[in-house]
Parts: sequence; C-alpha cells; structure tokens
Amino acid sequence: MIPALEPLFIGEFAGYREALILKDDSTPCLPMSELLKPDCLDQQLARFAMQYGAGDRRGLASMWTKHYFVRLIPPVVAASLILDWQVPVTLDRVAVVLDEQAKPLAFRLPHAGHSYQTAYADPFARFDDLVEGHLRPFIETVASHVRISPKVLWSNAGNYLEWLLGVLAAAMPDANLADGHALLAAKNTPDGRRNPLFQPVRYVQVQGQSDMKRQRRVCCVRYRVGGLAYCGNCPLAKLTSD
Repeated sequence: MIPALEPLFIGEFAGYREALILKDDSTPCLPMSELLKPDCLDQQLARFAMQYGAGDRRGLASMWTKHYFVRLIPPVVAASLILDWQVPVTLDRVAVVLDEQAKPLAFRLPHAGHSYQTAYADPFARFDDLVEGHLRPFIETVASHVRISPKVLWSNAGNYLEWLLGVLAAAMPDANLADGHALLAAKNTPDGRRNPLFQPVRYVQVQGQSDMKRQRRVCCVRYRVGGLAYCGNCPLAKLTSD
C-alpha cells in the first residue's frame, strides 16, 4: 500500500488497499512490457478462459480487461480527485500481479507518486498518465491482438470510471469531482481527436419503472462467452420492468 493514499481505503474502498504496491513488495508480478507480448498475452488469456470452458476469444478478452480496469482505475482516479495525488501508472513503468486464473489483482509502481507539481490545464492533463500513458497503449495492444473493437475496451474502462464517480459522490458529497465528469463529457481531446471515454454510460427510462436505468452505450460482448448472458447494463438487453 502507498501510505499517502491510506485515507482512501475505508468503507467500500477498503478492498483497494493492496491494489497499488511499490517496488519493495516481493509479490511476484509481471512487467507490462512482458504481459503484452503476443505469446504471454495468449498464455494469460488461456489461463483466464479455463474457468469458462468455452467462449469467443473477443468476449473472453473483454471480460479479462474488466478485471484489469476495475483494479486499476478506481484507486488511481480517486487518489487524483480526492487527494490531488498523481500516481505513476504509465504502462512502461508498471508491473501487474495476477492470480491463479490470470485475473489482475494489483499493480506494482516505480514509486509512490506525489502531489501535482503544477496546475493542470484541463481534465485530460490531470489524467494524462492514466489515459494516454496507460489505457491507450494497453487497449490498442489488446484490441489488435484479439481483433476486438477498441471501442468495446474503452467502454469497459469508461464504465468503471463513471461508476466510480457515482460511488465517490455518494460517499463524499462535498468532493470536487468536476474533472472526472468533464473527462467523460468531452467529445474530443484538446488536440482534436475523438475522446474514447466520451459518455460511456447513459440513463434511460424503463417502461413501468420510476427510476432511470443505468445503461452502457457499447456492449461488452460477454454474451459471446459460454454460459453467460447479457450484463445488467447491456444496451442490447430488452428494457422492461420484468
């Protein structure tokens, strides 16, 4: 655990206490430069697939990235928004801890990070290490290797980021989460490219229900894995009150 982040790991966030570890932690881990080599990635996806028996490779890869993103994104983004702390997560400096089924458990960092040294110009600057330094090369590599649309994997990442903002808002009503919301609300990046995290989730009215339903904009294709149905937020699922 990073001592500076300890105030985060209470209540619902206690499970993230060991999600970010440092170089002095002896837990076996795999450098990202090794994990994303074709042969190694194939090996880890095959290990992950064993729990399902059968399934489309794209669906399995998408589900694996869900495990990856849900361990990476919440502590990094919460550290930034709540503690104003920059966690060093650029892909080439990080190693990942995998369990027996190849699910990501933790990320080993080169150092503990630091408070932001300069004011950030916009939310893209605040989250540059995470989005451009880690998510983009990770998603591009995995998507190319398993031949899945990058939009699916970006949607997986955005889904957890949007979920996290809701959790933080409920737990800390006075927290300033504006940069997180702004990141998801921008159609384009400052240099004019399409923002791949733009509005990953929408809220829609369901017939017969008073509450709005949280729905992903892009399906995660988990239904391609044997024995699994649509997830609860799938845009392909029929919207009814049944």
